[in-house]
Amino acid sequence: MDAGAVLSTFSTRFLGIFIEAVSFLLLGTIISGLIEVFVSNDDIARIMPRNPIAATIAGSMLGFVFPVCECGVVPVTRRLFQKGLPVSVGITFLLAAPVMNPIVMASTYAAFGWGPVLIGRYVISWVMAIIVGLLFSLQNRPQRIVKPDALAAIAGGSSSAAPAIRMTRAPLLPGLKRALQLAGEEFFEMGRFLIIGAFLATVMQTLVPQDALKALATNPVNSVLVMAALAFVLSVCSTVDAFLALSFARAFTTGSILTFLTFGPMVDIKSTMMYLGVFKRRTVLYMVILPLLISVLVGIWLNLNVRF
Repeated sequence: MDAGAVLSTFSTRFLGIFIEAVSFLLLGTIISGLIEVFVSNDDIARIMPRNPIAATIAGSMLGFVFPVCECGVVPVTRRLFQKGLPVSVGITFLLAAPVMNPIVMASTYAAFGWGPVLIGRYVISWVMAIIVGLLFSLQNRPQRIVKPDALAAIAGGSSSAAPAIRMTRAPLLPGLKRALQLAGEEFFEMGRFLIIGAFLATVMQTLVPQDALKALATNPVNSVLVMAALAFVLSVCSTVDAFLALSFARAFTTGSILTFLTFGPMVDIKSTMMYLGVFKRRTVLYMVILPLLISVLVGIWLNLNVRF
């Protein structure tokens, strides 16, 4: 392939990833702005259970309240942190929401219908998010996990750099204007991480032949590893990834398809870059490794022990 063809392929793939993701980032930042203006710290404290396990489980279901994908969920989570949401609950929401929301449920049903893929995707994603969230709940010092500008009023921790400020709700029209202003600021701030992530994902897609990865899927173990790699590299939005997974369904095992549909929405190249805008680097490393290990182990176990 000559240089012109490579450049054309690169630009097409980059624009495809960016255009698909940027609309959801915009939606997420608008929701984030609305939360900042119309949701108070007391509201967060009132709706969250006091029990850490119950709160983490509640966090896994917040995607049905804020239906955003992996691009839009990052600014929403950061804003909820600034409103006092506990770290473990926020991380659970961050990982679960790209799957645990009505839009993705509808697209997965449209692609696979009612069956093991739809049920498995939701059960595995729910359990994975809760496990990772509970592991982070063992760390009682949020400043070791979250960057200072997102720390603000997290329950159980404080930040001298960003003190919590309790404000009364703004009137509707001025509040909407303020929310859109905040959304614009956050959109450009988080957008740089999206651009970097989309660029890296495009580089990987262009340089790594997908046919070579498909050729490795010759047994229950390799198929899971290949689909986990594809999920990370392709960086497909969770609202449409079920249809891409459907195109692989005849060649790959069901366990590997479920790995693609559970690991990919939680962690891919572009979302990893956006996580770096909110969390410390070590935290992001754990947020990548833990879902990867769980999804791969579950996928391999399903391939070896369950007949679909």
